[in-house]
Amino acid sequence: MLPIIILLIVFFLIAVRQVGRFRLEIWQVMCAGALAVLVAGDIKPAAALAAIDADVMLFLFGMFAAGQALELSGWLAHAKYEVFKRARTEDGLLLMFVFFMGIAAAFLMNDTVAIIGTPVALLIAKKHDISPKALLLALAFSITVGSVMSPIGNPQNLLVAVNGGIASPFLTFLKYLAVPTLLNLGAVFLLVRYFYPEEFTQCPLKNSQEPVKDKGLARLARITVLVLAAMIAAKIILAWLAPALEFRITWIALAAAAPALLFSPRRFEILRKVDWSTLAFFAAMFILMRAVWNTGFFQGLIVSSGADIAGLGAVMTVSVVLSQLVSNVPLVALYLPVLGHAGAGIRAYMALAAASTIAGNMFILGAASNVIIIQTAEKKSGQTITFLEFARIGVPLTFFNAIIYWIFIRFI
Repeated sequence: MLPIIILLIVFFLIAVRQVGRFRLEIWQVMCAGALAVLVAGDIKPAAALAAIDADVMLFLFGMFAAGQALELSGWLAHAKYEVFKRARTEDGLLLMFVFFMGIAAAFLMNDTVAIIGTPVALLIAKKHDISPKALLLALAFSITVGSVMSPIGNPQNLLVAVNGGIASPFLTFLKYLAVPTLLNLGAVFLLVRYFYPEEFTQCPLKNSQEPVKDKGLARLARITVLVLAAMIAAKIILAWLAPALEFRITWIALAAAAPALLFSPRRFEILRKVDWSTLAFFAAMFILMRAVWNTGFFQGLIVSSGADIAGLGAVMTVSVVLSQLVSNVPLVALYLPVLGHAGAGIRAYMALAAASTIAGNMFILGAASNVIIIQTAEKKSGQTITFLEFARIGVPLTFFNAIIYWIFIRFI
């Protein structure tokens, strides 16, 4: 049971972020937790290495490198004007920001939009004198909700689509989850607006376009965006028409990073600026969560509860609660064979996808994209979001999200 105790300590330290005079980074706390279970012998080094998901690590590396190319060139700041220039007030800007980022997450994957969207949120906040915390929270919540309605919106949805035996996954996800997702994006806007009333007013905005900093790198950045869009489109088409020819999502990220890493003279600067601390966080998280999973504690809770584990209420409750403790991807990996053995219908699989995803809106560690946003913001601007700042919006938002999804999945 030592891994459970270590997990609780990790949660506590991430919540307080302070030990005496020392300010702790999220990645440092998680790495310490992983080291503790290794030293205690709760997981062997070989098993710890095997627990690290290489696809996830390579995907994040590729997207971090691609994101650096977009940012260093100035092309990202330059292009954001074209997206948000129609916003006339701060209220309108927030509404457009939430829906644009949420819908983008459905097709670019939430972690990708977290990587690319964080510097955009910081730039918009600085330009229009809006609280960075408000826009960072809006980004975190919107990409989590938006990613629900697509089988490639996040890793757990992909697991459900591939291993849940779902025919025409894109159409199925849209049928059950598109409308409630759009409603829940509206809820993100309303709650952020409610908790930060002084930041979003009807005052007119003055939009202006940022100059490109490096024209050569900007050309490669445009190629990066084209490669990203083309490969995502190819994956969607192949998943629909020729599943046997599908390729891993990791390839998308590595292909997007390739133009800058291969052809830019600033390649070493790009590599140096890759967010290695967030990669360390993920590697450590995989190790700690595997050690926790190996205890069988949470699996035992599910079995001993005596609940109808394939029922919509049980699926959504278990997914939201346990995703806070063991992360949504391993939870879904465990729950899928349980649903298959119980002969669950399509609604149970949609409930699993939706609930395990919106669980990320409750607390910081509920979604990997939250950590990416916070780590990136701290690194780039010194801005951060505390555990309580996140939870005061995240807890009521998750409750509301769950009700909306349950109603639509139950009665569609």
